Amino acid sequence: MFVTGCSAQNSSLADQANAGDNKNYIAGDGSVAEYAPDSRGEPVQVSGELFDGTTVESGQWVGDVVVLNVWYAACAPCRVEAPTLQKLSTSFAPEGVKFYGINVRDEKPTAEAFERNFGITYPSFVDRDGKLLLSLTSYVPPQAVPTTLVLDKQGRVSARILGVAEESTLETLIADVVAEGDPAASPSLDTSSEADDAN
Repeated sequence: MFVTGCSAQNSSLADQANAGDNKNYIAGDGSVAEYAPDSRGEPVQVSGELFDGTTVESGQWVGDVVVLNVWYAACAPCRVEAPTLQKLSTSFAPEGVKFYGINVRDEKPTAEAFERNFGITYPSFVDRDGKLLLSLTSYVPPQAVPTTLVLDKQGRVSARILGVAEESTLETLIADVVAEGDPAASPSLDTSSEADDAN
C-alpha cells in the first residue's frame, strides 16, 4: 500500500512485481468503489509512453470517459479479466470510451505476446519504474494488480475495482459515468413521456 512520504522503492507496485519472490500477483481484495460526482476531487494528471512509443497525457482525455487497467503478463487475475476488458473496450468504443493498460513489469515483447494471446487492441503504458502509477495514488490508491480505474469526462476517478474486474460490474460503472450529463438519461424525460401518454 502506498503511504505519503515513504520511500517509493518500498511501496511501488512495480518493485513488488519485480521482487523475485515468486509471487504471481499482488492480490486485490475484490472491492468495488464508486464515487459520486461531488466527491471525486481533482482530475488526475498523468503522462506516459505507450509501448508503441507514443506519449499520452491525461489532458488529451477531457470530454471522454477513460478506463485504466493496471496489469502485467504473469499476473494470473490479469489473464482472467483480459477478455472482459477487451470486450468492453469494443462495446463502449462507439460512445467514445478510451481504454489504456498500465503495465508495471513487462518488456515490450512480453507485453505484446500477452496482447496477441488475448486479442487486446487498446494500448498500454510502459510503467516498469512505477512513476505513472505513483502519480495516480494521490487520487485513489491502487493497492493491487490488477486494479481498474474509471475516469469521468473531467478526468476524475469515478470508480475503482481492486482485483479482477467482473464484466457486469465494470460495464455498469462505465455506463453510469457515460450517462452523466446526458439529457437522454434524465428521469425527468421519462416522467414527461409518461404524462404525455396519460393524456
